[in-house]
Amino acid sequence: MYAIIQTGGKQFRVEKGMKLRVEKLLGEVGSEVQIPEVLLVSGENGGEAKIGTPLVSDTKVSATILRQFRASKVLVFKKRSKKGYRKMQGHRQDLTEIEIKEIG
Repeated sequence: MYAIIQTGGKQFRVEKGMKLRVEKLLGEVGSEVQIPEVLLVSGENGGEAKIGTPLVSDTKVSATILRQFRASKVLVFKKRSKKGYRKMQGHRQDLTEIEIKEIG
């Protein structure tokens, strides 16, 4: 059984026991979070899937926060040729690693 969830503006296909990194969620390490934005839930043993319009009603995905961290730095360099314009920026995204506990 799997589900497609939406968090942080991105969509993920998740199954029970799966670990994934998503944009920062509020909560302490070890706490449980509910993700209410479920777009699709597959049926048990190849049964009929529930497709939301846009969300599946009365369905949530439970997950446990494993760690809060920041991704490695991404450098952004802008330059205009023959103009002497150069600009360097760095960005580190705040992320949360979660483990899916239950779909339902």
